[in-house]
Amino acid sequence: MLSPRSVNIKSVRFLVFTALVIFCVMLGLKLMVNLPDPGIYSALDDSKMVSTQLRQLRAQVGRLKILLAKNGIANPYENLESLPTIFAITPTHTRPLQKAELTRISQTFLLIPNFHWIIVEDAETRTPLVTNLLAQSGLSYTHLNAETPKEWKLLLEDPQWKKPRGVKQRNAALQWLRNHADPRKPAVVFFADDDNTYSLELFEEMRNTKTVSVWPVGLVGNVRFERPILDEHDKVANWSTGWRPERPFAIDMAGFAINLKLLLDNPDAEFSFDAPRGYQESTILGAVVTKENLEPKASKCTKVYVWHTRTENPKLNDVKGKVPGMVVDWTVEV
Repeated sequence: MLSPRSVNIKSVRFLVFTALVIFCVMLGLKLMVNLPDPGIYSALDDSKMVSTQLRQLRAQVGRLKILLAKNGIANPYENLESLPTIFAITPTHTRPLQKAELTRISQTFLLIPNFHWIIVEDAETRTPLVTNLLAQSGLSYTHLNAETPKEWKLLLEDPQWKKPRGVKQRNAALQWLRNHADPRKPAVVFFADDDNTYSLELFEEMRNTKTVSVWPVGLVGNVRFERPILDEHDKVANWSTGWRPERPFAIDMAGFAINLKLLLDNPDAEFSFDAPRGYQESTILGAVVTKENLEPKASKCTKVYVWHTRTENPKLNDVKGKVPGMVVDWTVEV
């Protein structure tokens, strides 16, 4: 049995540790917010130094967020009033690559201030894998589930394009926002699929979206990149795309962000199982904006900050019992 003195020492150590972590988080986030945008120093000799300092601070904040989460300590500086919130909506489903891909993108999201992740499982109930991953992620998040109707589910042998994916999950996230988001606080909504790759610059580009912001997407549609084409007034005039440029909004799901107010003001704006192939983006965007009001980002749509890095399902011979001497342990989460 521990003596009262030992208990007191442990309590003091825990309090000191907690105070130190909280101080570091507040200091790191304050420094990150107060640093000027490194983009304005592009013509100065110290631009690289400023950019490096900003990335180091982001990395430090990310590590501290994880440390707080693992020790069950609430982040005392979660929301910065000076920045609009970014709500990222991610549909996900059980598969061998799920944990790997969610881990990869969650560690990018850790470096983004004022970020809230809405992750929606295509499942009858929320799974322990996603529940535990989110609890230890250090992120501000909402965990939902919405199962795709049986008639709309892809079979293993089906190509990815045969049926629309993520429809019910994205709509569930939009409904959560309409029920819970504070309409008085500025925010932007982005649809972040779990198999994409995201640069931190992308989130700073979208953060101050007034209507709908758009930008290029790399490695999509069997081409190096797709993007909006701008006219002489820097307005979106057309689309450079590898497939069906006649679509009203010929853009990938990763190529735009919507001001939250537009979604709250248009409660019927949602995705649809009945939309033709490739028209999910046009369905949601056409309900809230016209092409003339789009906001081009990423240096007038000349830079790529997001890539459609769809991964290939691995061939798992041990699961099929084809590896002699291999003991399959189903208790190990992969």
